[in-house]
Amino acid sequence: MPARNSTLRQADRVGFAASFLCAVHCALLPVALSLLPVFGLSVGGWVDIDQAFVVFATLLGATTLTLGWRRHRAFHAWMLLVPGLALVWAGAFTHLHDHSVGHAVVMTIGGLLLAAAHLVNLRLTHVHGRG
Repeated sequence: MPARNSTLRQADRVGFAASFLCAVHCALLPVALSLLPVFGLSVGGWVDIDQAFVVFATLLGATTLTLGWRRHRAFHAWMLLVPGLALVWAGAFTHLHDHSVGHAVVMTIGGLLLAAAHLVNLRLTHVHGRG
């Protein structure tokens, strides 16, 4: 069981870090894109990875929170994960996927909610591990 707990904690840490970096990326990308022409650069040919990351974030979040819930039986983290996933899915798979300011706001808030869900799950798992 200790190896499984360690794996769960590691997965939550990865989820937290990835979600937080996603939120930072979504917040700063519009600024970076608007500054590129100043430096004579363009964005033609860039591959959009938002959708792949959203699918990965969904799988990682659902898996780690399910495993955590089995241990601590608390839904606190799910109350952050579900709206966070709804926002990033909307930002990646609806008309919001146009890399406008609206897209950046939705994805940033969603990414922060995902990061918070992983952090809450990590703490709940840690607290339950003491008792």
